[in-house]
Amino acid sequence: MSDSRLPALGPRGEGWVVAQAVVGAAIVVLGLVGPGWPSSVRLVRSVVGAVLAACGLALFVWGVASLGPSISPFPRPAEGASLLDHGAFRRVRHPIYGGILLLAAGWSLVRSPLALVASAVLAMVLELKSRHEEALLVATYRGYDEYRRRVRWRFVPGIH
Repeated sequence: MSDSRLPALGPRGEGWVVAQAVVGAAIVVLGLVGPGWPSSVRLVRSVVGAVLAACGLALFVWGVASLGPSISPFPRPAEGASLLDHGAFRRVRHPIYGGILLLAAGWSLVRSPLALVASAVLAMVLELKSRHEEALLVATYRGYDEYRRRVRWRFVPGIH
């Protein structure tokens, strides 16, 4: 469900983008300078992290390619954009966010447990941002509620 009670954080939702960018930067920095993982199960953790990151990159690129000229980092739909239900959006409502989350989790598993903590914060930010965005999409596109019922996964097909 969407939640129209969440703050807009600017006319287009600029504050949501800033929060996402700040937490994303923290994930990168913590992965570079934070303490590493214990050496036990290094290979398994690194392989799982690399696979997650590769899946995240694929989902992110598929989402960007599916959006085409409608792409915007802001929760408010771009002027002249239309409701999409093809490509990545046939399987998941927010594939770019899902791709970002998988990339962050994969990076964190390879690099540092502190980066994984920041990835959990990013998941909360993107969950709230997507709920605000969906409230705007419901208000903008007549068919969004039906689309949301049909495409049940928010970020990653088969997971969330």
